[in-house]
Amino acid sequence: MKTCHALKPRRVSPGKQTKPSSNPNNPAEPEAKDKVNKKESQKQDLANLFVDFLKTGDQSKIIGYLTSNSNLPGPRGNLELAGVFAEVVEEHLVKAPGRLWTLCQELTEYSPDDAPTNDPKEFLPFCGSLATGAIGSVSPTYFQQAMSRLRELAEDPRWRMRESVAMGIQRLMEKQSQKTLKELESWIVKDKWLAMRAVAAGVAEPALLKNQHTATSALKLHEKIFAQILAAKDRKSDAFKTLRQGVGYSLSVVVREIPSEGFAYIRQLVKTQDTDILWIIKENLKKNRLVKSFPDEVSSIMILLK
Repeated sequence: MKTCHALKPRRVSPGKQTKPSSNPNNPAEPEAKDKVNKKESQKQDLANLFVDFLKTGDQSKIIGYLTSNSNLPGPRGNLELAGVFAEVVEEHLVKAPGRLWTLCQELTEYSPDDAPTNDPKEFLPFCGSLATGAIGSVSPTYFQQAMSRLRELAEDPRWRMRESVAMGIQRLMEKQSQKTLKELESWIVKDKWLAMRAVAAGVAEPALLKNQHTATSALKLHEKIFAQILAAKDRKSDAFKTLRQGVGYSLSVVVREIPSEGFAYIRQLVKTQDTDILWIIKENLKKNRLVKSFPDEVSSIMILLK
């Protein structure tokens, strides 16, 4: 899911309209147009493949298309294509919900042995996970099943798969915000650090946090996660370190949207004098989203940390 940034609109005089810029020397314009055209092309390709799949039941062409366009091996998988895949699944769901649900679940079953990190096949469970969230977001029948499957996938050893779970959560929150947020509370239990990391990353989406109720709920989920951290005695596992790294940025995303409540909570955390908590706070206070928007608040808390 892409982050949305608010843009300050340019004032237009009454009776005067602005024309879209068509400066051939501006590389951003053709680049943006190319992205739109590429997305539409991918969407049409997948739509055609889905029509064929629903007729024949043969997944091979869909699998071949996803793997060949995965951008793997490489530093960044094809997130745009994964998003298009989820959209196409969502749009075709009414035609054959059971078959599309099964298709996506079969994609998520590609194991680390079958589809190791950075292998083109790893893109298949990534897409399946994201589409699982998309199905749950529009189908009451599959909502609970989608949440349960994403909860299982949150424990996957592959980092890309864990990212896809966070993105799947965001898909659910787009259309089922309150139900999803409520369900995520059950993910925050003792020692389930990767599930908690999925919660923190999933709710840390600025576009979704523009809704004040969502932002408040996201902060409460973080509070529950920090309570688990404070209660933990064994903090040496890789899973715990993964969570610590995740909340080292996610809290700042939430605080940016509800600064009054957010900074008040950070001040409470400082009082714990817990080593891991203090490290997490320092990491969040380094983020430009807080430093540039709330320099006085950041400075005053940094003084407390010295």
